[in-house]
Amino acid sequence: MKTIENSPLTQKLSAFVALSEVELAALERLHQRRRSFVAGRDMVHQGQSAQAAYILSKGWVCSYKLQPDGTRQIVDFQVPGDFLGLRSVLLRTSDHSFEPIVDIEAAEVLTVDLLDAFAQTPRLATAILWAASRDEAMVVEHLVGIGRRDADARMAHFLLELGSRLALVGMGGKEGFECPLTQYHLADALGLSAVHVNRVLRQLRECGLVTFRDSHVTFHDYQGLVTLAEFDATYLDQTGPLLK
Repeated sequence: MKTIENSPLTQKLSAFVALSEVELAALERLHQRRRSFVAGRDMVHQGQSAQAAYILSKGWVCSYKLQPDGTRQIVDFQVPGDFLGLRSVLLRTSDHSFEPIVDIEAAEVLTVDLLDAFAQTPRLATAILWAASRDEAMVVEHLVGIGRRDADARMAHFLLELGSRLALVGMGGKEGFECPLTQYHLADALGLSAVHVNRVLRQLRECGLVTFRDSHVTFHDYQGLVTLAEFDATYLDQTGPLLK
């Protein structure tokens, strides 16, 4: 069983702040209500009120918006170390849904527990605000990707971003990472058809840049992919602790 010191969230927040024993204890309390969720069944519904937030410990989740005609748009994917529904807790109503892509483990965080942790450990609150700000910056990049990048660059940027996010929690790097996403997930998130996704991935593979096969992403030419995507990881802000 993982200790809080090497939990994904701790690893992630440690990129911003050198956590003290008091702050680690507060994080431990936030992880007290551990729950499991099965793949394909929403854990939070769009429009749901009086909900908890969650800290994802294991597995992948997608967040999506439902349209009036019943279609959906994937907004982002959550990986271990991410908060789910943090904004919705503070605003009291969820404006989107969360669906586990695989069976997951997550800690349920009640609003009162979160506010208590913020009051008792202001630096931890600042670190969580940093994490939420990264999430917002990623959404901005996704909007730019869908609106301005061609399909090849859009896919390359997305895979590089995932690799960087997973590297922060010890689950990926410049060699590649495990990835349970299907081509349908990629199509929904990137504004492409599944056929177009297949074509783009084949082209990137044939160019010797990256292979996505059997739930694994392998970077063959990391710098070449960075050049294609014009990927600047500054918005991810994970170069080392800023607060001591």
